[in-house]
Amino acid sequence: MMKKILVFLIRLYQKFLSPLKGQTCRFYPSCSEYSVQVIQKYGLSKGSWKAIKRISKCHPFHPGGHDPA
Repeated sequence: MMKKILVFLIRLYQKFLSPLKGQTCRFYPSCSEYSVQVIQKYGLSKGSWKAIKRISKCHPFHPGGHDPA
């Protein structure tokens, strides 16, 4: 249940807030899409941990690139 709620909240972010920022993500897939993928694949706790680690890499000094789930 919590997994579905978290994925729903991420999808809301993708639909309404992310377009306001423009194309700024340095990773493919984007951090929000990666978060949805790992939460669905690994579950709530491990998927959330992987998503937090990925989001923490989102800064100007990280090269980014292709980082699949």
